[in-house]
Amino acid sequence: METSAAAGGVGRMSGNHQRSVKRRRWGGLRQQWKLLGLFEIDQQHEFYGLTCMMKEGLAAAVQSTIDNAPTVSTNQLRLEVTQIHKDFAMETFAGPVFASLRGSLGVTEQEYQKSLCSENCYLQFISNSKSKADFFLTNDKRFFLKTQNKREIKFLLSNLKIYMEHLKKYPHSLLNLVCSSCPLQKYFIVMQSVFYPDDRINARYDIKGCEVSRWTEPSPEGSQIIVVLKDLNFEGQYITLGKEQRPWLLRQVEIDTHFLRRLNVLDYSLLLAHQPLQNDERHQSLSFHAGPGNDATELSDFRAQNRRLLPNLKNPLHIIDGPEQRYFIGIIDIFTVYSFKKRLEHLWKRLRHPGRSFSTVSPQTYCLRLCQWVQDHTK
Repeated sequence: METSAAAGGVGRMSGNHQRSVKRRRWGGLRQQWKLLGLFEIDQQHEFYGLTCMMKEGLAAAVQSTIDNAPTVSTNQLRLEVTQIHKDFAMETFAGPVFASLRGSLGVTEQEYQKSLCSENCYLQFISNSKSKADFFLTNDKRFFLKTQNKREIKFLLSNLKIYMEHLKKYPHSLLNLVCSSCPLQKYFIVMQSVFYPDDRINARYDIKGCEVSRWTEPSPEGSQIIVVLKDLNFEGQYITLGKEQRPWLLRQVEIDTHFLRRLNVLDYSLLLAHQPLQNDERHQSLSFHAGPGNDATELSDFRAQNRRLLPNLKNPLHIIDGPEQRYFIGIIDIFTVYSFKKRLEHLWKRLRHPGRSFSTVSPQTYCLRLCQWVQDHTK
């Protein structure tokens, strides 16, 4: 068995774990919240044993960074550590590097460990994405665990140095942070959730800047079911930010997508959600991000670094307040390389969808098109 995750570390697990429980019927797995695609991974779930091993392995891996303050060096970009457990072994990659990235977000190792390794069950997230990946969510909904194939993990590790350099240069980047990894039957990455906290979010969107297959049927009015909508669902709407936040957002999207273009990457998504501001949130004070090297004494230099005033809230990097709405914004799924296979797919889609925009295009076209979408849909 093998699995691995990135964003705090990448790893691989092996063992003799066998499934002893058959998959329950979908209806029986639904949480009482009745949110679309969220299923509690309880003892009757086929992934229960897998997630228990994940928790145990991650708890031990994070404990090592709690006991030994991480320092980042070139050698640690290639560091591999194997930990032996009762029923499995877990191999982590570049653990101190990912711990450093977590720290740059103000996430302590203790709270990271508490979220990932609590006694509460993980949730399985079934999305309307075409991806064949499995998605798990910590019970507090703060971190996603997503399966990746070996090629994608190799791509992440080979580009980890420049990924770190980008986040260091632009500490308020919209790129979703990869926090940790652990392998079990597949490779895994751990990512912070863009939509956190999600208590009052009333609409979620996955934006790629194109039209083919970019419509999702909304849930019925009054329904408690939540769906992730797409580009065509957002038409006629705007991200309303105002004269201070809008220029920053346009510039940061440009910076991040041009970085991904350099990596020859496409098919990433701009995640977007919104909720109305309450009266006591409309004029709350803002604080400068207090991460390493970003204290308030550097406030005068924040424009040069493309930094911004951040709300003093949970998940501040992905939260932007407009006059009436709070927006959650982040860029995810940054591992799809424009390979020969993707080039063939591009040619096939050109024949099938003449005159229409679709997802599989060159990284340069993809980058410019998403930037244009943000330009056209903000004010």
